Amino acid sequence: MANTYIEMETLKFLLFNVHDLKGVLQQERFSEYDEESINMMLDSVKDFSDKEMYPYYKEMDENPAHFKDGEIIVHPQVTKYMKAGGEMGFLSGSFSYEAGGMQMPSMVVNASAFIQEAANNHLPGYIGLTVGAAELIEHFGNQSLKDTYVPKMMAGEWGGTMCLTEPQAGSSLSDIVTTAFPNGDSYKISGQKIFISGGDYKGAENIVHLVLARIKGAPAGTKGISLFVVPKNRLDDHGNLEDNNVTTVGDFQKMGQKGYCTTHLFFGDKEDCSGWLVGEPNKGLKYMFLMMNGARIAVGRGAAAIATGAYHASLNYAKERPQGRELQKTGKKDASQEQTMIINHPDVRRMLLLQKVITEGALSLVFLTSRYQDLSQSLPDAESREKYKLLLEILTPVVKTYPSEMGITSINNGVQVLGGYGFCSDYILQQYLRDIRISAIYEGTTGIQSQDLLGRKVTMENGKALQLLSEEIMNSIEESMAYETLRPLAEKLGSKLELTQKVLKSLMGYAKEGDYQRFLADATPFMEFFSTIVVAWQWLDIGREAQKAMISGDASFNAEFYENKIHAMQFYFKYELPKTTGLAEVLMDKQSLTLNTEKQVFA
Repeated sequence: MANTYIEMETLKFLLFNVHDLKGVLQQERFSEYDEESINMMLDSVKDFSDKEMYPYYKEMDENPAHFKDGEIIVHPQVTKYMKAGGEMGFLSGSFSYEAGGMQMPSMVVNASAFIQEAANNHLPGYIGLTVGAAELIEHFGNQSLKDTYVPKMMAGEWGGTMCLTEPQAGSSLSDIVTTAFPNGDSYKISGQKIFISGGDYKGAENIVHLVLARIKGAPAGTKGISLFVVPKNRLDDHGNLEDNNVTTVGDFQKMGQKGYCTTHLFFGDKEDCSGWLVGEPNKGLKYMFLMMNGARIAVGRGAAAIATGAYHASLNYAKERPQGRELQKTGKKDASQEQTMIINHPDVRRMLLLQKVITEGALSLVFLTSRYQDLSQSLPDAESREKYKLLLEILTPVVKTYPSEMGITSINNGVQVLGGYGFCSDYILQQYLRDIRISAIYEGTTGIQSQDLLGRKVTMENGKALQLLSEEIMNSIEESMAYETLRPLAEKLGSKLELTQKVLKSLMGYAKEGDYQRFLADATPFMEFFSTIVVAWQWLDIGREAQKAMISGDASFNAEFYENKIHAMQFYFKYELPKTTGLAEVLMDKQSLTLNTEKQVFA
């Protein structure tokens, strides 16, 4: 079945019915948009993705980006996509009108990107990092940097990256050694960076690198890190591009996302690499986190999209693959019957439903955080903006992690639906599984996100963000209690909020004693516990909106659509939410089995 990598009805239901995009569009910042214009735009993105992205998905895996004769060779569709992205507003959508952008809500920008990523996740990263780099320059750069780089990047003529990781430092940014030497109104940059996605490729006129480095003599640790614009090609005195001594020395061949190049870069091996300071010295990591937080949401969105494409691929297969006979209530099978489609087997249906609740729950979480981002920027009063900023802060590590980790689980079940064929390269499921695996590593691993959630976000401002989130969930529970069919599920979710308080009370005891190593040792199980509850909340909202629409006779979607959402909600509450009971037992167990001690546990 062609182009069945996404269900647009579900996307629009989540946007408008569950997460009230209309309310966001009523804010002055977004007042030039309405439901009709948004739907037309999303439909045009789907049409573009059908024609220019989805058909190249398998091809880009089979013909990966690679290093040859000093440059990165990518699929020709990459350059075409960047150009089209500039023309269609994929790069300028989130920028303000003053910056030359389209000033779209984050909800809409992420919906557009989700469609593209579900079609072909190898392409959107080139645009995503370019947008993030341009946003950093726009937010913190001087007018000269803005004028020089942002228009070209928004047009898709120049690409962009963020360069953090170094061979000896990995995720430990306090250990980076790339150095910036003052040189008049610029700096000489010297060092190397690895794992730079979209770092260079043939066909790009220029790549604008946002590089973390230390100005010579700066303090040690993260306090001494500054941010620099370091283009592959700099402008000479006549406005022409000339080489800036940024050298691609190799690439990384990956298990998935092979069409999305990942490079190893040297800066200044001939001592002629110029960089320009962004903002103030020694504040680079603070600035970079603006881009990293957006990138973390984007990683979660991309993972949700990859899992969605895989879900539809396995669903299509299950509808078309005949195998075996249905087991009758007597426990017997009638061999004289024709073979049944495997979608009729209960265990296959269980795996498909698991895929459905993970993917749609993850997408709902992406739109929720996008909504919080929009409201934190557009509401007229400062107190309300601060509320949504805190809600966004506590959910950012969750929206990055749940789709990434559970997306792997989802696609793994999709491979299982196909049986032996799922393990063969003839079918696309194995590619989706390889592609999504990086999501749990991109922009801070699951362990890093989990420590951020428990160690920083849960405790920030004396627990205010957690309190606000609890209030949001309680509001949903109270609203759902008005529906008899939803009341038992609402009560279950309420009991899980109480369980969360017990778990946190147990864990916070270690923090109060000053034993932070023990406090954070089980941060990853806590992430799984916490995110499972948050997504249950999403499904309660989805089910309630479907129930409400059926009662009111809303014909925006047919009755079967609404019934499917309610059935999926019930599945999540039966099969997924109970897992938190076991996780709570793990989290409140007093044993310390993973801390480094003198005991030789790995002998």
